[in-house]
Parts: sequence; C-alpha cells; structure tokens
Amino acid sequence: MYMTHKCHAVGCDCNIPPKHLMCPTHWEMVPKILQQAIWRYYRPGQEIDKCPSAKYLEIMEKAIVAVAQSTVV
Repeated sequence: MYMTHKCHAVGCDCNIPPKHLMCPTHWEMVPKILQQAIWRYYRPGQEIDKCPSAKYLEIMEKAIVAVAQSTVV
C-alpha cells in the first residue's frame, strides 16, 4: 500500500515515495556527503514502522537545514 508522503524540504509540497527524504529537485541540493549518509543510515521499512534510527534523524535534519540555507536569497 502506497502512503502519501511529502518532500521534507521547507515549503515543498511535492508528493514523493515514502522511502525518499526529498523530491529530486531538493535532493540535488543536499551535499553529496549527506546524501551518502542518509542512505547509509536508512533502514528498509523505517518509513512503514516509523522507527528510524537516531543517527538517521540527525543526518536528515542536517540535510533539511542544508537545503533551507542554500535557498535563502
């Protein structure tokens, strides 16, 4: 069953697959090292059981902040 999930970038309402953190546009703005860390700490099924690791949540927050800072004009 496909769940509705929105991009985690501030102000973005794009629908994306639940296992993804952001839409493609915003994901490209995440520094490569954080992209790699997100996938390193992603556990298949965490989007279903809603139990990501503390490390995943830490990296996720850094990615969200990085995108928000890169879009400030």
